[in-house]
This record gives sequence, structure tokens and C-alpha cells, in this order.
Amino acid sequence: MAEFNWLTALIGGLLIGFSATLLLAFNGRIAGISGILNSAITFRKDEIWRWMFILGMLLGGTIYEYGLASQPTPKSTFVPWAAIAGGFLVGFGTRMGSGCTSGHGVCGLGRLSLRSLVAVLIFLITAILTVFIVRRVLGLTL
Repeated sequence: MAEFNWLTALIGGLLIGFSATLLLAFNGRIAGISGILNSAITFRKDEIWRWMFILGMLLGGTIYEYGLASQPTPKSTFVPWAAIAGGFLVGFGTRMGSGCTSGHGVCGLGRLSLRSLVAVLIFLITAILTVFIVRRVLGLTL
């Protein structure tokens, strides 16, 4: 397992908060990744900023991984079918919850939204229950 580096986590968190603040201040939009991605792939009229935001996320992660990280991220041993099923469930959940953890957690909580607080609590409870069921009930180690 890779050693945790609090400094890179702090810098990453600050960059996420800063980018969400800039997007809200200059574009009047919430940095909810599921909404940005959905609107980008459905080709809305104001899509260019969405594609630039997605590109920035991908480039930022790539630059960190291959240029700044002190050691490479460990490879996942996660079963491919489970990852695909999990991805579909996350997509379904973001639709059902009217947003994702970035929209509700980073932006909504920062705006003191009660709806976002409820959504984040539901996200966390669901994640805890999922891990419990997968590891304790089903006995899987992913």
C-alpha cells in the first residue's frame, strides 16, 4: 500500500475547492462532475467550458501521476465486472440523488445547502453499508 502524504492531499483538496469556487464565481455553475459530464456528452449549447473542465481534471491527474508523484499509484486487483457494475450503480445513484459527491459534497455543503447535507449523509451511509455487505456478508476482498 502506498504511504499517505498529507501535503499532496491538502494541495489536492485546495485545488478542488479553488476550481469549484472559480467555476461558481465566473460561470455561475456548480462543479458537479456528473452534471458536467452528462451535459458535455449530450452536446448542450454551452458545452466548451464543460469539455475544458473535464480535460483539466484528466490532465491534472495525469501530470500528478507521471510527473509529480513520488511513487506510482498501486495497480488495482479489482474484478473488472464488479468495477463496471459499480460504475453503472454510481451513475444511477447520481441521477436518483440529483447530483454526485462533488456537486453535493464540495459545492453544496460549501453553500450550506440542507439538501446537499442530506444527500452526502445518504452517500456515506450507503458506502458504509456497501463495504459491510461486500466484506462481511459476501466475504469478498476486493
